[in-house]
Amino acid sequence: MKILIINSGSSSVKYQLINTSTNNVLCKGLIEKIGEDESFIHHNFGKKIYENKEVVTNHSDAFKRMITLLMDHTYGPIHSLKDIDAVGHRVVHGGEKYSESVLIDEDVINEIRNNAKLAPLHNPPNLKGILSSIQMMPDVPQVAVFDTSFHQTIPAHAYTYGLPYDFYKNYGIRRYGFHGTSHKYVAMKAAEFLNKPVENTNLITCHLGNGASITAIKNGKSYDTSMGFTPVEGLLMGTRSGDIDPAILIYLENDLNYSMPQVNNIINKNSGLLGISGYSNDMRKIVKKSEEGDYRAKLAFDIFCYRVKKYIGAYMFAIGTVDAIVFTAGIGENCIPVRESSVKGLEEFGIIIDKNKNRNLEKGKMEDISAFNSKIRILVIPTNEELMIAKETETIVKNLK
Repeated sequence: MKILIINSGSSSVKYQLINTSTNNVLCKGLIEKIGEDESFIHHNFGKKIYENKEVVTNHSDAFKRMITLLMDHTYGPIHSLKDIDAVGHRVVHGGEKYSESVLIDEDVINEIRNNAKLAPLHNPPNLKGILSSIQMMPDVPQVAVFDTSFHQTIPAHAYTYGLPYDFYKNYGIRRYGFHGTSHKYVAMKAAEFLNKPVENTNLITCHLGNGASITAIKNGKSYDTSMGFTPVEGLLMGTRSGDIDPAILIYLENDLNYSMPQVNNIINKNSGLLGISGYSNDMRKIVKKSEEGDYRAKLAFDIFCYRVKKYIGAYMFAIGTVDAIVFTAGIGENCIPVRESSVKGLEEFGIIIDKNKNRNLEKGKMEDISAFNSKIRILVIPTNEELMIAKETETIVKNLK
């Protein structure tokens, strides 16, 4: 099947066309700065690259531009929209209703719209992408793949906050978790690598990027995860604070006279690696500055790795036996010092990294970087959320026939 994968952001549309028979990416692209004076289009078809700056007024225009490129005689892999068998949409929040990916209909659209209150930055642009796609391709099956669905197996004692229970019952305030598509993908690949049925595999998966989360996977299912009601909770991230005392937010508003929009901006966009270092949210730059002796860059690095280690330790005791720890996403796959520092001191628990393997890892390749005497394997697995979305979409569309 040829499946078009759409990740629609507030001012961008990211897409890939994947042949699920071969898992090959036929083409991919990004249209960003939608609605601004000048938008940027980057489209890759094999070795052919199309780049241009032009005005793209809204998401509907972005989809028209994308489809033009998909069918372009020089840059496009298809001749008509009939060549696209289905469209898979990344949707951040599915609430409690969706534990699996679903075929999009009016009920699903309304539910995504209702869940916008839980993900105001993500669900509205996700929905814009869906509506634009339906408008352009009304006869093509459209599937929603939710970031939250993999985490719907988390037990109540792990997802319930210590607030009055009515807050959960009346307002849906609970741990939802995110990056579920990535955690699910690497869990499946890890089980395959370990030659074990995924339903008999216990893992701690570390999705470490600008946004970062760790998931405890017990018998192939999400048991707990570091992100919570929103993607702010948990690890230190590129610009997000991660875990903080919630009373700090009250103090900022009541005693330091910050408005709630300002507080929201602080914890989402001005904290994390950027806020601590005062320099950058890019871990590569943080590591370089740290190695040059910059105190705040070193502090940001240390906090990041300490949080990773702390969650690994907590989740080991939460799920008992652990078959492997998995590092994935931009930092997890590419940052040698983060992997080493995040497991340093865990040797007594049977987690021993082979520094030579870690430092000579082939980019983009799945590898076991644990030492020969490590009781728990340490794996680096490149994530592929787009392929996971394509596979989920393929399964649903095949069941329609």
